Formats: sequence, C-alpha cells, structure tokens
Amino acid sequence: MTPPSPSAFLLVDGYNIIGSWQKLLTLRDRKGLEAAREELIQLLVNYTAYQGYHTQIVFDAHYRATPGNAEAITENLSVQFTDFGQTADTYIEKACATLRYELQKFQRRLIVATSDRAQQLTIIGYGAEWMSAQKLVQEVEFTYLRVRRKQKSKNQSPSRFLFSSLDPEAQKRLAQMRFGLK
Repeated sequence: MTPPSPSAFLLVDGYNIIGSWQKLLTLRDRKGLEAAREELIQLLVNYTAYQGYHTQIVFDAHYRATPGNAEAITENLSVQFTDFGQTADTYIEKACATLRYELQKFQRRLIVATSDRAQQLTIIGYGAEWMSAQKLVQEVEFTYLRVRRKQKSKNQSPSRFLFSSLDPEAQKRLAQMRFGLK
C-alpha cells in the first residue's frame, strides 16, 4: 500500500524561524547556529509527520562560498542550503513560482513560514499561504503536546485502581492472598 501523498507543501525560512523562536535563539546563543539548525530540523520532522506535509527548510548560504545543496532528512522533510549569493527569500520565491501550478493541479496547498513582511506579500502574490514564524512555533508546540498526551493516554490503565494495571497472574495471586487462600 502506498502512503498518502502530502496534503500541503511547506517551505520554511530557516534562519527567520530561528530568529523568531526564543527556544532556538537561546540555543543559538549558547551552542551556536549549527545546534539551533539541528533542533529546528528535529522539531519539524515530528511536526511534518503529524501534519502529513512535505516540508523543505531553506537556509541562506550567501555568506559562504559554497554551492547550494539539498539534504533529505526523511521522506517528507528536506533541508536546502542556497547557492552562494542567493538568499532564502529568493529561493523561496522561485520555488513558489515553480510549484504554484503543479500543486494546484493536484489540489495541494503551498504554505510558506516566515515573518518577513516583503516575503509575505510576494508569496501571497504567487497564490501560496503565509504562516508567521510565531504561528509555526505555536503549531509545532501544540502538536508536540497533542502527541505526548496521546502517548500518555495509551500508557495509562483504563481504571484508576492499581489492581487494574496488574497482569492477570498477579491479579489472581493478589485475590487469593486477599481471601486467605494462600
């Protein structure tokens, strides 16, 4: 059975999100930019899987004299470092122009997460949806809490009594002890 295709394509302006997320800013200041990038990637791996999105995180490489490269993290999440001299903004704009008709053909949404005002206006002009950095942070954190709550409820016994959480053999022995049978 083939997995369902993603309902949306999410483009994330990586450094813009890091600069807007207090947790990542603190990590960047303490351990460096690489640590903040890795944490953002890990947070978005879980969010992407839960939402069923195809996500691409875009990081500027215009301060480094290296060619752009893409790295697949999971089946639905990749990281793109732009070419030397190219900003994440220009990469995202070109991606919106390229993906616009392809995604519409398959009735999929195109979402761009950034708090850059000029970028917001441009991507909306291409028919993409805009998500602020703060909104992405809220959604990622809410998704994390929802998944934890779901996992916790699976691990809890259906009853509030300790007896219910025991395996059947232990329940039997405890009942025998209670009635003085052994």
